[in-house]
Amino acid sequence: MIIYIFPQIFYMQGLVQRVLTAIVFVVIMVGGVYLHPLSLIALFLLITAMCLWEYLDLTLSKDNSGRKWIALFLGLFPFLLTALYNSPYYEISDTFLYNGLLLFLPLVALSFVYELYTSSEKPFTNIGVSLLGVFYIGIPLALVPMIAFRAGVFHPNIIFGLLLLTWANDTGAYLIGSQIGRTKLFPRISPKKTWEGSFGGVLVAFMAAYLLSMVFKDLALKDWLVLALLVSVFGSIGDLVESMLKRSLNIKDSGNLLPGHGGMLDRFDAFLFLLPFAGAYLLWIS
Repeated sequence: MIIYIFPQIFYMQGLVQRVLTAIVFVVIMVGGVYLHPLSLIALFLLITAMCLWEYLDLTLSKDNSGRKWIALFLGLFPFLLTALYNSPYYEISDTFLYNGLLLFLPLVALSFVYELYTSSEKPFTNIGVSLLGVFYIGIPLALVPMIAFRAGVFHPNIIFGLLLLTWANDTGAYLIGSQIGRTKLFPRISPKKTWEGSFGGVLVAFMAAYLLSMVFKDLALKDWLVLALLVSVFGSIGDLVESMLKRSLNIKDSGNLLPGHGGMLDRFDAFLFLLPFAGAYLLWIS
């Protein structure tokens, strides 16, 4: 009897922890997105920094912390650039964006120069990891200000809608996959994911898109449905990509910042991977 009760107690404690963390997480996200345009920028700048820091902590050589700060700044630079360019409080010309992009190349050179003065055995691995962080995390999340201030108008509903679609797809895939999932989706990378769960995620995401179209009039129903499809496909790929990263490093979670949910990368792996595709679609229809 005791052997049966103790696992149940630990399971309930873990479930309560996950639920409480999820509630706090959602409150912070909703507040940050809707409180003010600047709060949205500040929220996603913090998310970008935390995701980058987690990634760099996992992948960079730890014999010198200086390279981590250089890589962090490189990863944040695209977000800072697009946030300033799309800010409704400053009128910044296209020349500013062009000059900012030109400045990025000398900044990249800092990574090479820095490695010349360190004793790392894998300098080019460090450089490659640092630059990968820019493309894997920095540039995708730099699209958030561009989407949020689409056509010069603040659209928090689109950002929150993309988050909701991501959560809906993830929840649908988990619930349906855990109940009826039999056919493995990608066993080499993520043994628990199934095709049944993936189709369940698509179905729940489409349902969420329909509800979003009734509440948020920023986009038409067909556009929300297209975004739901993009979320279901590329968000799921993003999840697999992060699983591939963790498997290559032989770790379970990217961090432990969110009790019961892992790290920031674990929470935003799907979102940051789908952003380029969602951003491209929104640019096309604008």
